[in-house]
Amino acid sequence: MSLIGNIIWIVFGGWMIALEYIIGGIALCLTIVGIPFGIQCFKLAIVGFAPFGQQVQPGRTLTGCLSLPLNIIWFIFGGFWVFLTHLFWGVIFCITIIGIPFGMQHFKLAGLAFAPFGRGI
Repeated sequence: MSLIGNIIWIVFGGWMIALEYIIGGIALCLTIVGIPFGIQCFKLAIVGFAPFGQQVQPGRTLTGCLSLPLNIIWFIFGGFWVFLTHLFWGVIFCITIIGIPFGMQHFKLAGLAFAPFGRGI
């Protein structure tokens, strides 16, 4: 089921979501200060490209006690809008029965976009 879900996801826009996260990650990695945030964009790109079968797990991090301040900075400077976008699309997809699995994947991406530091895939 996850293979079919991922293929449908990629065909109908998943590749575009992943491409946007990759472009944002590259742009952030061009600055030294933005490298941690660029790495989180790459993490979102992986899940954005093929979300079916992926699990977001808390606690797998290398940032240690910096997760909270980095999540706050992430949320203030763009994570809020990414979160709202995924939340919006999740609600839109969940209106129909056929779209519920795709809406649930957008909710998973919304949770990861809300606070990506301190979480692993």
